[in-house]
Amino acid sequence: MPRWAATSEETPVRTVVKRPSEAKAERWLALFHERLRERGLKSTGQRDDIARVFFETRRHISAEELYAEVKKINPHVGYATIYRTLRLLKECELLHERHFDETQARYEVADEPHHDHFICERCGKIIEFENRDLERTQRQVARELGATLSRRRVELYGLCSDCKRSPQ
Repeated sequence: MPRWAATSEETPVRTVVKRPSEAKAERWLALFHERLRERGLKSTGQRDDIARVFFETRRHISAEELYAEVKKINPHVGYATIYRTLRLLKECELLHERHFDETQARYEVADEPHHDHFICERCGKIIEFENRDLERTQRQVARELGATLSRRRVELYGLCSDCKRSPQ
């Protein structure tokens, strides 16, 4: 699982590339139902279909991609229901909304510890990674500024290893 990346030739940094874990869709769906009840809302078939497909997704998915996937199992779901359910999942703190490079929103399950992203500028692949040195540096910068770090986002852009190997 570990992969070596270097910020410079003198300073190798151990970077762990995150591999999606097996989907735990039923556990997340039960948590969604619990959070709906807390808000006085009911579970519906369409919400459940959308949530289940989302929780089973092992990538950063756009609303349009989610719509296409859900339509395969429930052709009666509309875009408005997709967007309302995504908003509800966000309010229930079960998903994170990301906007990579100022593009359309992409969504990921909120179950993972904090991680950063590398986005390929050619193929659009999104690679999640964790790097303890990077985490430490960010905390150190906040300390040196006399600031309190409440949130952060690191996005790296370039060519993934596959695109580097193949000419366009």
